[in-house]
Amino acid sequence: MNDIDLVLFDRDGTLIHDVPYNGDPERVRPVDGAREAVDLLRARGIGTGVVTNQSGVARGLLSTADVRRVNARVDELLGPFDVWAVCPHGTDDGCHCRKPRPGMILWAAGRLRTQPERIAVIGDIGADMEAARRADALGILVPTAQTRPEEIAAAEHVAADLSTAVRAVLSGPPLGRVLADERPAEAAYDTTGRAR
Repeated sequence: MNDIDLVLFDRDGTLIHDVPYNGDPERVRPVDGAREAVDLLRARGIGTGVVTNQSGVARGLLSTADVRRVNARVDELLGPFDVWAVCPHGTDDGCHCRKPRPGMILWAAGRLRTQPERIAVIGDIGADMEAARRADALGILVPTAQTRPEEIAAAEHVAADLSTAVRAVLSGPPLGRVLADERPAEAAYDTTGRAR
């Protein structure tokens, strides 16, 4: 039996290709397998959400309207997501929401009335994993070229790609640190949703 009710994804670098301080919805490009992975969670009745730091707002590089437009495009391509949490603050603002702090995860848990320990957080950097740890959620790191080696070494669970991370969530609590499964997400489950 799966103990996860909600999967929260980091946005940039995890669900979509990272375009620094992007305010243009036309530049939104999902990572390979993102739609299939998110749809597989929904088919199994697991909630989905996004938790994203957007310090470009605090730096004056983006407006909150820009962020909303980009998020709407992500929702159009991969959604609808059950919950969105955005931190517009800078690194020195001292807010409770900016990852690696757990504020957005805890807010999403309250919004969807689930316990943090029934949440998985999938992200591409150490701040995502630290926020998950502080919230008592399950963290799975999906490294990209921007992920630092020390972040990979420190992560409790590491998956090669988004599909592998989602399969690990659906299979129950991951048993190992490095998660591996090269099958496409839909190939890992039969038509009843049971793991093959």
